[in-house]
Amino acid sequence: MRYLLIPLFALTASPALAAGDVFFSLANTDFVVLLAFLLFIGILVYFKAPSQAARMLDKRAEGIQSDLDEARALREEAQTLLASYERKQKEVQEQADRIVENARADAQRSAETAKAEIERSIDRRLSGAEEQLAAARAEAIRDVRDRAIMVATAAAKEVVANNIDGRRADALIDESIETVKAKMH
Repeated sequence: MRYLLIPLFALTASPALAAGDVFFSLANTDFVVLLAFLLFIGILVYFKAPSQAARMLDKRAEGIQSDLDEARALREEAQTLLASYERKQKEVQEQADRIVENARADAQRSAETAKAEIERSIDRRLSGAEEQLAAARAEAIRDVRDRAIMVATAAAKEVVANNIDGRRADALIDESIETVKAKMH
């Protein structure tokens, strides 16, 4: 109430000084305006308009405060969710990294296994080729020997037929039979 008196005195002082004549007369418009203003302030105070305005402002302040509290709570909840999603993202990223690492290790092992299998296959093929080459060489040697034996036999037959008589031929045949028997056993 004391705060309302200060503006009231300020308003009453300026018209009183400006009037020059009698201020407290209904003929003076400044006095009439002052009375109307004071009457208006009185009605506002009588109907408790300042307290209602203060209540309305308090309700509005309480509403704003509750909105701020709710916004703060929502912000904290959002931060909690964000932290949770960041943790989940980190876990998923770590899992993806592990999967990629495992895949690389599996690929490396598969490559090493394939390389070893190829080396074994090449070794088998080389040994097979070497065996075939040895068999072909042995067959070629046998063929050359057989041919040499045939040629030598034919040449010996011709030499023997031309140079040896019957008795000497029988002795050579007996000697050859003995040699073959000795080599066979």
